[in-house]
Amino acid sequence: MNSIRTLMSRAAATAIAGALAFPAAAQTAGTDDADAIIVTALKREQNLQDVPISLEVVSGKKLDDFRANDFKQVMNYVPNVFVQSTAGNDTIYIRGFGSPPANFSFDQSVSLYVDGVYAGRNRQAQAPFFDLERVEVLRGPQGALFGKNTAAGAVSIVSAGPTREFEGEANALYNFDQKGFDVSGFVSGPIGDNFGVRLAGKIINQDGYIRNLANDNKEPKTEQQVFRLTAKWDASETLDITGKLEYANRDTVGGITVSSPLTTGQQPRHTRYADQNPLGGEGTSTKSVMGSLTANLSLGEYTLTSITGYSWFRGDIVNNFDQTIPTGGVTANSVYNKFVEDFNQVSQEIRLLSPTGRTLEFIVGAYFDSANYKLTQYGGFDIAALNYFGLLRTNFDQNSKTASVFGQATLNATDALRVIGSLRYTRTKKDAFFDGELVYGPFALRPITTASGDLSEGLTDPSVTVQYDITDRVMVYGTFGKGSKSGGFVSNTYGTLDNTFQFAPERSRNYELGLKSAFADGAVVFNAAVYDTKFTNLQVSVYNPTTSSYLTSNAASATSRGIEASLTVNPIDNFDITASGAYQDLEYDDYPGAACLATQPLTECNPAVPASIAANNLAGYSPALYSKFSGNIQAHARFDLPSDMKLDVTGIVGGRSKYFNSDNQSPTFGVQKGYAKVDARIQVAPQDDRWHVAVIGKNLTNKLTTGSSFNLPSPITAAPRAILYVEPARSISVEAGVRF
Repeated sequence: MNSIRTLMSRAAATAIAGALAFPAAAQTAGTDDADAIIVTALKREQNLQDVPISLEVVSGKKLDDFRANDFKQVMNYVPNVFVQSTAGNDTIYIRGFGSPPANFSFDQSVSLYVDGVYAGRNRQAQAPFFDLERVEVLRGPQGALFGKNTAAGAVSIVSAGPTREFEGEANALYNFDQKGFDVSGFVSGPIGDNFGVRLAGKIINQDGYIRNLANDNKEPKTEQQVFRLTAKWDASETLDITGKLEYANRDTVGGITVSSPLTTGQQPRHTRYADQNPLGGEGTSTKSVMGSLTANLSLGEYTLTSITGYSWFRGDIVNNFDQTIPTGGVTANSVYNKFVEDFNQVSQEIRLLSPTGRTLEFIVGAYFDSANYKLTQYGGFDIAALNYFGLLRTNFDQNSKTASVFGQATLNATDALRVIGSLRYTRTKKDAFFDGELVYGPFALRPITTASGDLSEGLTDPSVTVQYDITDRVMVYGTFGKGSKSGGFVSNTYGTLDNTFQFAPERSRNYELGLKSAFADGAVVFNAAVYDTKFTNLQVSVYNPTTSSYLTSNAASATSRGIEASLTVNPIDNFDITASGAYQDLEYDDYPGAACLATQPLTECNPAVPASIAANNLAGYSPALYSKFSGNIQAHARFDLPSDMKLDVTGIVGGRSKYFNSDNQSPTFGVQKGYAKVDARIQVAPQDDRWHVAVIGKNLTNKLTTGSSFNLPSPITAAPRAILYVEPARSISVEAGVRF
C-alpha cells in the first residue's frame, strides 16, 4: 500500500505542477469557456470542474454529429471505458471491471441511468442514444448517491427537454457502405404559458458490414424505430413536473461471428457462412418501454424531488456461429442457441436537497424498486458425425426487491475547503428458480437439472471526499469510497444445481486523488486523477471449451491502479483540441477455483480435470478485456466562407493497447492487437445553422477489430476453430438537415 500511496502522491504532484506550468498566456478562443459544462453527477446542477469525481461528459451534439446509436460508439470518446461485443448482451467495463455477458442475470457493475431511472439490464437502454442533452460517465464506485449496483462506475444519460420557444430539427443520413438510411428529428415548444412538450424520433434501416455467403446478405441488418415524448408542466412557482415516455423497437437480422484459426493470431474478416437454424432466423429483436415522472417541489429554500420510473423489455436472440464455407456441398457441424427475455421494473426515488451556499449542505433520500426477470434458453446441436441432433431448453425466473436510504453532507469549512461525507444502506431480496429439459434428441452432452434459491442482503456504501480550491480555477480532491453489487443466481448454465446456483455480492473500494483546473479564462482545461480500486468477491463467468459450458462464481479479489487525464485547449478563435488518456494495471489478488488459462501448463491446471480447476489460483494474472493504455484526440476547426457560410471540420482518433478477449486468454486466437480508429465529420452550413450538409466517416482506416473470441471445440464442431465477434467496418455517410 505504501508504494501505491507513493505512486498517487507523485502522480498528483506531477499533474498539479504540469497544470500550473502550462502557458497561462494562451489566448482566449472567443468561444464559450471550455470548462462551462453543467452536470448533475452529485444530484445538483454543477460545473463539471467543481465535481470531485473522475468524470467524462459527451455532449448530445457530438453524439448526433457522429450518429452514435448505442453506448458502444461512446467508447471512442472516453478512456478507461470498454464495451464488449457479443451475440447476446454487450457489457460496459470501467477501469477494467464489468459484469461478463455470459450469465444473463448479472446485475451490471456499471449501471445505466436514463433520466434518473436505474437500468441494470443493458437491454433496457439499447436505443436511447438520440436527442440527448449529454451522457455523463462516472468512473469508479458511486455507491452513495447512485447507489444501485454501481461498484465500477455509472453512466447517466440525460435526454433533451422541452424548450421555451418553438423549434424543431430534421436530419436524414444515407450510409454508402451499409446501404441504408438514418432519419431523426424533433419538435419542441410551449403549449400555453406553463406547459411545454418535445417529441423526438429516430428511424434506422441499414445493411450490415459482413457478407453471409450462405444467403448473400450483408449482416447484421439493422431496423430500428424509437420515439420519445417529453412534457413539462410548471404547475406553480414552487412545483414543476416532467414526464417522459420512450418506445423502442430494434431488430438486427444476421450475426457478427466469423471463424478464425486456433493456431494463429486473430484473422477477422467480413465474410461468414451461416445457414438458418431450426430456431429461426439469426439476429436479435428487442422491444422496450421506459417512462419516468419527475416532480420538483420547493419547500422554502429546500427542494423535494420525486422520480418514478417504469421499464419493460422483451428480447429475442438467435445465434448461429460461422460454419466456414461448405466443402463438397456438406456444411460443417452446426451449433445454435436462442434466448428469450422478459423484464419489467418499477422504481421510486425521493430526495430532499438543502439550499447551497451554507456552511452545511445536505441531500437525503430513499429508493425502492421491484423487478421480475424471465429467461428461456434453447441450445441446439446438429452433429452429423456423432448422429446427434438435440435441443435443450432451460427456464429461469427471478423476482427482486431493493430498498435503500442514503444521505450526503457537505461541510464548507472555509471558502476553499470542503469535506463531503456520504452513506447508503441497501437491502436486497431475490428469489429464483431454474430448470432444464430435453426438447428432443439423446441425453448425451448436457445434464438436465433444477435449482432454486433466495437471498436477503444488507450492504452499506460509505464515501468521504476532501476538496480544496488552490485558486478559483484549480481544485484538488481526495476520495475514499465503497460500492457494491448484489448477489444473484446463475441463469443460463446447463447443469446448474442448488450448490452452484447462487453467487455472493460484489464489493469495491476506491482511493482517488484528482485535479480539476482551468486557465486563460477557460481556454485551457486540464483534469487528472490517480486511483486504486479493489474488488472483493468479483462476479465472473468464463467459458470452458473442454466442457463447452460457463463457470459462474466469485473471484476472491482483484485490484486496478491507474492514471486518467484530459487536456482541452482553445488556442485561437474557432479551434479547439482535446486529448484524453488512461493507464491502468489490473490483476487478480486471489482467485481460487478459476478456469484454466491457455498460458498455464497442464501440470499447473488441466481443464479436463475438475480437481485441477478446484486447485487453480489466478493470483497475479490479469483478467481479460483490459488494456493498459487507452485514449483519444479530438480536434474541431471552423472556417468562415463567403456568402455568410461556414465550414466545420471535426476529427477523432481513439484507440487502446492490446488485450485478451477470450476467457482463456489464448495468446494466439484470443488477442486483439492494439489499434486506433479514426472518425471525421466535414459540414457546410450558413452562420445561423438553419440547414447543413455533412459527410461523416467512421473507422476511416477500416481497422478490423473483435470484441470477443472463444474456442468452438469438438464434438460440437468437427473442425475446432476460433469464433470472433467482429466490430463495425468503415462507413461513409452523407447527411442533410434543417432547423426551424
